[in-house]
Amino acid sequence: MSNDVKIGISACLSGEKVRFDSGHKRSNFCMDELARHVDYVPFCPEVAIGLPIPRPTIRQVRKGDVITVCRPDGTGEVGDKLTEYGQRIAKNYGDKLDGFIFCAKSPSCGMERIKIYNEAGTGNTSEGVGFFAQQIMEHNPLLPCEENGRLNDMHLRENFVMRVYVYHSWRKLSETPLTPHRLTRFHAMHKYLLMSHNYQAYRDLGRLLGSHEGQNFEEIAQQYIAGLMKALKKPASRKAHTNTLMHLQGYFKQQLSSDEKQELRAAIEDYRQGLVPLYVPLTLLKHHLTVNPNPYLAQQVYFNPHPNDLKLRYGI
Repeated sequence: MSNDVKIGISACLSGEKVRFDSGHKRSNFCMDELARHVDYVPFCPEVAIGLPIPRPTIRQVRKGDVITVCRPDGTGEVGDKLTEYGQRIAKNYGDKLDGFIFCAKSPSCGMERIKIYNEAGTGNTSEGVGFFAQQIMEHNPLLPCEENGRLNDMHLRENFVMRVYVYHSWRKLSETPLTPHRLTRFHAMHKYLLMSHNYQAYRDLGRLLGSHEGQNFEEIAQQYIAGLMKALKKPASRKAHTNTLMHLQGYFKQQLSSDEKQELRAAIEDYRQGLVPLYVPLTLLKHHLTVNPNPYLAQQVYFNPHPNDLKLRYGI
């Protein structure tokens, strides 16, 4: 695992006292667990555009056909400033970050379901996107992004961290000119991870790389990473993981005894039925891979998509 993974984060989630009430919303997972493996780049767009600490609350307000950010009484509009700051950060850091963790429900940093009030302040709809977060996501559509609240869901947490490490690997790969060989090897390493999330995408991306002759290779590479990150965005289902595990067990059919085969089949079946978490059959497969080395399987990111001490596969 590389230790130079960089993640943007809403500064209040890192423990900085930058909120309107001089407080913070420190994320224990981010700062006590994930921080052991990544470097954070904190941003507080509201402070960055000049708002003080403490400060009056701000909200998204619909004024006619325009949505802005201002105080509840309609004064102090800062929507344009937040947008401009978001565009600047998206441009300056777009190729330097491997992910971003936003503060939920914030009119500047929330990813989704932000309340939009009418001018009278008597009603709201939960359909907005934080002005800063929107710029980050629109200008960097491949960047893994998540909110602090959603990271309490173990499936979303595992999926986000996995995507961060995949995207980091892609960024490192892209630091030097890509070649068909290097891209094909990257795909081979992520074969079973991709299969566990979207079998059709696994087949489609394989065909894409197999038909690049005579085409613009840079365009092929961009189509590939866009397809990969899109396929990985949805957490893998238990059914898809089970299918992947069964593919992997096939590599050991000549090496394992009847009892060992039965033990492995039973572990996969227990996982399929929800009796044990994913790490149980995976641990058994890793054991057999250690005893029966296979260079192709040893390179599979599926076995170790993120640091083991985060225990992200203990709850899925």
